[in-house]
Amino acid sequence: MSISKYLSDFVRSFKITYTISNLFNYSKLKGNAMLYKKYGLKKSVISPISSKDFKQLPPQPQPWLDEKSLKDVSKAHAEFQSFPQNIQESIINWSEDGYAILPGFFAKEADEVNRVIKEKLKSGELKFRYGNKIMFALNQSELIRRMGNDILMTKILSFLLGKEVKLFQSINFIEGSKQRAHSDIVHMTTYPQGYLIAIWIALEDIKEEQGALFYYPGSHKLPYILNDEFNSGSSYFRLGANSYKAYEDRIEDEIKNKGLQKKVLEAKKGDVLIWHANLLHGGSAITKPGSTRKSMVFHYYADGVICYHEITQRPAVF
Repeated sequence: MSISKYLSDFVRSFKITYTISNLFNYSKLKGNAMLYKKYGLKKSVISPISSKDFKQLPPQPQPWLDEKSLKDVSKAHAEFQSFPQNIQESIINWSEDGYAILPGFFAKEADEVNRVIKEKLKSGELKFRYGNKIMFALNQSELIRRMGNDILMTKILSFLLGKEVKLFQSINFIEGSKQRAHSDIVHMTTYPQGYLIAIWIALEDIKEEQGALFYYPGSHKLPYILNDEFNSGSSYFRLGANSYKAYEDRIEDEIKNKGLQKKVLEAKKGDVLIWHANLLHGGSAITKPGSTRKSMVFHYYADGVICYHEITQRPAVF
């Protein structure tokens, strides 16, 4: 590890670093004051925030399809009936599975997205972060921003959550993530719980050997694993040095203990996977050297909920 990387990680391990960052982003965070008041959270909008802060607050309802089965309500639900037949068939098992696959939904746009990403990486407008991720390309491309706000897609996502959704971020991949199994709620946490939803888009045909996405059907029904459920190593002043690895280890234990069955998504270009905030998923090992796994992820929060990052205890900045 380089000295600069060591120093950067050292500084970022102190919670005060994020508080200072929050102060600089105060204009983007001040709207949280209204949400904090709504839910009875007595805290400054620039302070660290985690699930521990909500333990004494009254229980809040979860997304409606966590408490009901879409199969049971679909025939009498006007909004569900308004969707095209292929969409109805794709999402009908949402409550039981925690995911839905929409074949070819963005097939027409995939090649153009790849061209845009390639050009903007070459020009330096976009760069890789956190190893192999291209973050927030939606801020550099009208096409990607338009896809993220697609009217039919956001209507589907809002229906599944029972609240209007707002686009938070995009992540693009050239190669497979090789990421261990995890739930997105540890990165993009909400109060009330469960009001995050995400989509993954195949930007080329993808086989398992390319590092295909994998997921565990039904795992969204497991209890939410947050900071209290694993040894994060964090203290009042600092974040644990290996907190995320400890979280991933905890998830692996959960998968083994529950006997969860993994599915691998071998996708066609343009296919979309929608997944529940708590669905366990990750990236397969790349067994074909030099292969790509061009893909794009959009994350959405429901409107009117508190949004933050559980491990680093940062409020989300839009």
